Amino acid sequence: MSDAHKLLVLAGDGIGPEVMREVARIVHWMSAHRGLKLEITEELVGAASLAAHGVPIRDEVIELARQSDAVLFGSVGDPAWSHVGFDKRPEVAILKLRKELELFANLRPAKLFDALIDASALKPEVVRGLDLMIVRETVGGIYFGEPRGIETLPDGSRRGINTEVYTTSEIERVARVAFDLARKRDNRVCSVEKCNVMESGLLWKEVVTDIHKREYSDVQLSHMLADNCAMQLVRDPNQFDVIVTGNLFGDILSDLASMLTGSLGMLPSATLGPARADGKRNALYEPIHGSAPDIAGKGIANPLAQILSFAMLLRYSLNRGEDADLIETAVSNVLASGLRTGDIMSPGMARVGTEMMGQAVLREMEKLA
Repeated sequence: MSDAHKLLVLAGDGIGPEVMREVARIVHWMSAHRGLKLEITEELVGAASLAAHGVPIRDEVIELARQSDAVLFGSVGDPAWSHVGFDKRPEVAILKLRKELELFANLRPAKLFDALIDASALKPEVVRGLDLMIVRETVGGIYFGEPRGIETLPDGSRRGINTEVYTTSEIERVARVAFDLARKRDNRVCSVEKCNVMESGLLWKEVVTDIHKREYSDVQLSHMLADNCAMQLVRDPNQFDVIVTGNLFGDILSDLASMLTGSLGMLPSATLGPARADGKRNALYEPIHGSAPDIAGKGIANPLAQILSFAMLLRYSLNRGEDADLIETAVSNVLASGLRTGDIMSPGMARVGTEMMGQAVLREMEKLA
């Protein structure tokens, strides 16, 4: 299988294995009917890895990720491990993967399918036609800055410390990703920070302004404070095309944007690294809904974000745009037919579980093909 693409599958915890099974059916079908050749390796991460190996992710798994054309990730997180130290928690797996693979640019689309307009938290006239992209820097900022930790002060009280740090090169490379994406979309970028109260935000604004002037003057650039951006996403989300921001604000704003689309269960994401010597990028694709331990094992999780994450993988890592379009169109058609999982259920629709939703997408793909 020398001509096959290497894919590392990390289903993880909670609903991760359930929704990943629906992607596996699509992969099998595409291998048989679309000429997709994948060399697939499956490994444990998160709580599953902790239970089996004592660590959230093994070094061997990180090396497999480096050697892969892409990583398809499920979710990590399990309240059973909430008592352990931070370095042993399941969520460390995804943080370590991002850091070790230099996955610095997270692409989080917020696109509203017409059939789900009533599931949005906003009025239809406000949110109709929504199609924006949030580009979040993921290996810098307050989640990785030093010093960090919890210390005991002389009076016996404790102090928690986290540090927001960004360099010129870190800001430039994520800004380039945003500007390049904008050129293929509506050619608009909004850079988001808190330059009014944070020096790191002031540097962010200066660097983005400078690289825009030097390399991307054809793209329309605006700047917005993070708190105002949150308000504007609710007031008038269609004013945005591409939003580029740091790790913390991107984490918050992308979850806010998810409710514009109706559900976290609908949103995929891609996280890209720098170009390698072979011209490819390390890349990881995952839904943003998390492990949802409260519904794990019940067969009711929405698999569409995981399926759409695979579509992004096809588009951005394997250059199979037509196959990605096929999946996305199938999802749209299934939603238009009235099928819903519980998280996007509305009156008059037909409620289905994880497996039935996945099968419906596959049947629609067969019809379209």
